Amino acid sequence: MQNHTTLLLIDDENNLRQVLARVLELEGYHVLQAKNTREGFELLENHADEVEVVLSDVKLPDDNGLNILRRVKEKYPLPEVILMTAYGTIQDGVSAMKQGAFDYLTKGDNDEQLIVTVARAADKARLRKRVAELEKQVEPKNTLDTIIGRTSALKQAKELTARVAVTDSTVLLEGETGVGKELFAQAIHSASPRRSKPFVAVNCSAFPRDLLESEIFGYKKGAFTGAMADKKGLFEEANGGTIFLDEIGEMPPELQAKLLRVLETQTFTKLGDTKPIKVNVRIVAATNRDLQAEANHFRPDLYYRLSVFKIRVPTLRERQTDIPLLAQHFLLLYNAKMNRRLLGMSEEFIQKLKNYPWKGNIRELKNVIERAVILADEERLTPEHLPSEFWTAAPSPEAAESDTSLSRIERNHILKILEQSGGNKTEAARRLHIGLTTLYRKLQEYGIS
Repeated sequence: MQNHTTLLLIDDENNLRQVLARVLELEGYHVLQAKNTREGFELLENHADEVEVVLSDVKLPDDNGLNILRRVKEKYPLPEVILMTAYGTIQDGVSAMKQGAFDYLTKGDNDEQLIVTVARAADKARLRKRVAELEKQVEPKNTLDTIIGRTSALKQAKELTARVAVTDSTVLLEGETGVGKELFAQAIHSASPRRSKPFVAVNCSAFPRDLLESEIFGYKKGAFTGAMADKKGLFEEANGGTIFLDEIGEMPPELQAKLLRVLETQTFTKLGDTKPIKVNVRIVAATNRDLQAEANHFRPDLYYRLSVFKIRVPTLRERQTDIPLLAQHFLLLYNAKMNRRLLGMSEEFIQKLKNYPWKGNIRELKNVIERAVILADEERLTPEHLPSEFWTAAPSPEAAESDTSLSRIERNHILKILEQSGGNKTEAARRLHIGLTTLYRKLQEYGIS
């Protein structure tokens, strides 16, 4: 029987591992063998698209099965994981199953049971892989149409994006953290002639300095201790398509020279190699810093090559009228994700959102709406579902300038009367012709201490 399923078998007992591998190979499986966790994850990285089942011993010299299970599920969600132990307990088995293991078996008990379990796990992994492929086909592509907003600042950024997308020019996206620079990068790729080729994103601040080079450019086997096989870098993965270098200002100076060479010649050399590799990749970079002012850290010649076409992505503070649209979009998103049926947001809730300074921009707004949906028991989101900082933060200058609502007028009037009353709340309530309890409620509502 030949079923073309690839298994990864991790066990430090050589004889038992080889016997298990032989039993599974006789059933038609292709078995990759590793004697420890390090070898196992190297094989998994190099065969990520093939491996459907990971069969691992619980006790290994360099890790344990539950850690392996967690790491596989975090980085490779499609393969099923079966754990094996010589001394199984019900408690260990329950713990493994809770963390996502397909099954928990006792070694040597029953080869027939192992074969049946592996077959069921492989079937489930294949089904999950097929579902993921179908979801990928039907999910909406990130285009300019998916960038929500109507303000002039956003329209200008979208118009520039549409113009440059159809060219092959290098683009530098500038803007604060959380404004959606990666969304613009994806839109550039989706509207370009490269749209059918890969879009690869890398955050330059997410990797230690010594790992970033091997991640971007790859390495040859033996390039350093632990380099057990050749590794393709992200530039090779993106060949023919687009690579998005986020937080480019965090790139170490020694790597900047290598990136400059790629921009000039479309070639680079892997770590441990002497032969240059030719690639055809469009570069879109992004930064939240003023790179031109950082000449002592960021190479001016690289900056000029990256900034052939600059697009500034506006902050959320500059997009006051877009805030309700974005909030409604995230409300619908989390309604679907959490199986909720919230109908909308109160006027007071929307006003609070519009007055807030949004230092974290759209990312912060998304998090705030997610939190509010979790907390809401009513049909609508109201101010009580907002974090405490919404009651104490000073409004953004843009909000203060544009807000002529009744609530803003009322807040300013209360502040004025409080000042005239020397901070005496009883006297202020008397002058305002309201009860003291009402005044305290208003002070809390408007974040007045």
